[in-house]
Amino acid sequence: MKQSEVKGYSATELKDRLAEVEQTYADMRRTHIVSPLDNPSQIKSLRRTIARIKTALNNQ
Repeated sequence: MKQSEVKGYSATELKDRLAEVEQTYADMRRTHIVSPLDNPSQIKSLRRTIARIKTALNNQ
């Protein structure tokens, strides 16, 4: 998710999206611990998406 996409959401939508992305991130980390993911860079991408959403929430 790009910053321009994040700016289009309202505060409530951002909070909902944040909860969803954090859950996906936690699930992906657990899966990666047990057996390596095919594309571990997805974890990095989700971490950055979480940071973008949190930044947008703080700026509102």
